[in-house]
Amino acid sequence: MKILFAAAEVAPYSKAGGLADVVGSLPKYLEDNAEIAIFTPLHGLIDVNKYGIKELENSEMWLTFGNQGHKFRLFMCKLPDTNINIFFIHNDWYFTCFKEVYPKWLDTRYEHERYVAFSLAVLEYAKALNFKADIIHANDWHTAMIPIYLKSNYRYDKFWENTKTIFEIHNLAYQGVWFEDILDFANMRKDIVYNPDGVEHFGKVNWMKGAINYSDKIIAVSPTYAKEILTEEYGEGMDYTLRMNQSKLVGILNGIDYSIFNPKNDKNLKANYSESQITNKEKNKKAVCEYFGLKYNSERPLIAFISRLVKQKGLDLIRDAENLMQSTNADFVFLGSGNKDYENLLIWLSNNTSNIRSYVGYDTKLANLIYAGSDFFLMPSKFEPCGLSQLIAMHYGSLPIVRATGGLEDTVIGYPLNDSTGFKFWRYDSWDMMQAIYCAMDVFKDKMTFNIMRKTAMKSDFSWYNSTSKYLNIYKQLAGQNI
Repeated sequence: MKILFAAAEVAPYSKAGGLADVVGSLPKYLEDNAEIAIFTPLHGLIDVNKYGIKELENSEMWLTFGNQGHKFRLFMCKLPDTNINIFFIHNDWYFTCFKEVYPKWLDTRYEHERYVAFSLAVLEYAKALNFKADIIHANDWHTAMIPIYLKSNYRYDKFWENTKTIFEIHNLAYQGVWFEDILDFANMRKDIVYNPDGVEHFGKVNWMKGAINYSDKIIAVSPTYAKEILTEEYGEGMDYTLRMNQSKLVGILNGIDYSIFNPKNDKNLKANYSESQITNKEKNKKAVCEYFGLKYNSERPLIAFISRLVKQKGLDLIRDAENLMQSTNADFVFLGSGNKDYENLLIWLSNNTSNIRSYVGYDTKLANLIYAGSDFFLMPSKFEPCGLSQLIAMHYGSLPIVRATGGLEDTVIGYPLNDSTGFKFWRYDSWDMMQAIYCAMDVFKDKMTFNIMRKTAMKSDFSWYNSTSKYLNIYKQLAGQNI
């Protein structure tokens, strides 16, 4: 069985969010059961020398979009610790000219052109390599064009006639919406796809809608999120289309790669530790406090927040609760970048409060140190398809304080249930969030309960092994193999 993954970002080469971790990890656990190829753009931030990325011979290819030709080249290396080929599509006009995966302030039309070009190049390079995939696994709107192309321009192409498609929704909020003229740029069969059963959505092109309609299977990244997106509240205007395709929809919880996120051997930490030898964790807390200029106190809880700074992540609740947080007998550290209003909020709090500190930007080494050094990890998300941060935090012994939505509901067992691994609140409300924080602070004082919860969280198994069999069953079902 041959499986082709296509994604805008793949860890460790390029990363802006959880999508990169998923596509960089899941294939490793499928390698024994399938021949896998991964396609991603060669973003300008990718260090080709560091990863040994080499250009393939005679890889130059010209593709036409609208009435203009564009030159592509193909690079390749092996995914670390595997025999999986990862192919990087090079294009100076759309990808290698940027030092970010998703550059800010891009013209929206141009952003659509980038991923139309990437998606068509994936299909053409797969043909050139004779990689006749049984399954193409596309991810989010950036590669939603692939199943649409297969149902339109390539519908009579013998090379792809037996290929099935999976479309995975990592975040329904980003759908890829633009005007009808983008189909002319894509040279896509408008007579086939531009209708309510294809890509047309309220008079515009919606790439995600097209992928939902045309894919053979739709995967949401947690069981609860798969149910939530069928509702008006969480459906982002796509709930009707999803309900019409509900028979194809399944929720599979994401996992994390414990060979990467492991406090026993993480080189980014001040001191390594495990659930059976947890005393060294306190050295990391001291290091975090020292870095942020907070007075270290083992009896005072340290609460962390690491995230993109966007509305989805609950920053409005933090804004509403800032006065209560300042008067709380706890310290807070924030790490992230994104919306300028939220960045300015965190900078102001960091400069004008005694117990709140912020790092605007992203630093992997610092992030891992914060996971290890914090006592609690705050995720007050308005919605959360899966969430990887709470899984990492639990493995590092930082108890999550979460709003019970999406993957947060599926992965965190709220206090005071048996085998509790964190704290939950349900309403999207700053007062409710603070009550969960106060509850966590009370448990922090009860060292026996706190340490039991912390060890239980660290022992929780959210490795890819639990999810791989579910993906494999879907692949085999679509490929017509026995399960």
